Amino acid sequence: MTALTPQNTPLLGFIGFGAMATRMGVHLRNAGYGVIAYTPSGKSGDPAVEILPTARAVAEKADVVIACVPDDEALEASMYGENGALVGMKAGGVLLNTSSVSPEATDALLAAGRAKGVTVLDAPVSGSTPEAEAHALVILVGGSVEDVANAAPIFDTIGKLTIHAGPSGSGAKLKLVVNGIMGAGLTALAETVSYGLASGLDRSMLFDALDQVAVISPHHKRKLRAAKTGDFTSQFPSRLMQKDMRLLVDAIARQAIPAPTLAGALQVLSLGRHAHPNDDYSAAIAIMERFAANDA
Repeated sequence: MTALTPQNTPLLGFIGFGAMATRMGVHLRNAGYGVIAYTPSGKSGDPAVEILPTARAVAEKADVVIACVPDDEALEASMYGENGALVGMKAGGVLLNTSSVSPEATDALLAAGRAKGVTVLDAPVSGSTPEAEAHALVILVGGSVEDVANAAPIFDTIGKLTIHAGPSGSGAKLKLVVNGIMGAGLTALAETVSYGLASGLDRSMLFDALDQVAVISPHHKRKLRAAKTGDFTSQFPSRLMQKDMRLLVDAIARQAIPAPTLAGALQVLSLGRHAHPNDDYSAAIAIMERFAANDA
């Protein structure tokens, strides 16, 4: 397979073109790739990108297809059926699935691609919209060494680092691990902040102190700073964080591994999804603050 450079694969077709994909698309266009897309709404955040009416139409026209959809259901709707991307792809084509979906959906797409002679790489990304904009995403890829190397020019264009997680399916599994740590860390912060406030600590002092200690990751410090000011502008919406934790808890249960911490975190994130589905998932901190104020 020839490396997927702008010279060899000039046109990339996105299936799903939301907040993350539009930012990836900017980097790819700046590198010399052409970009087209399909979105269920028919709208694009980038007026320079042509939006086609179906996923199939994108796949028929593009040299490489990049899926970037929110969940298993959206992946199924856009990949299969008479207007799905797989129908439009030809043998020898390449499909890069950057979506965060279940291992089962990942395996099903791989099998469907193989049946058509299409190379499918599961390549979810670690990072939110600030990382996507700053070319700071980490791409977590499952697939053969050769296929991952051939796709490297695209991955290098949208991210700062590509991790080859192992054979097909490994990228999707690693993404669940990463997001599980992220979600559980945020819920631990939300609960301990709630305790600090309920016990009488000054709110500004508490948030400022937590911003200085080494035990909190830079990602979660960013969430704390947003929560301090009540700014829950979405970088990673609550509905998607809860979805990823739900997929992880389900996957762990299938392995019969006890994970009470993650199961508990899912409940807090479910509160966040219920109350603030489209706000950033750090809104869970505000929910727990209301408990501290006896205003839940």
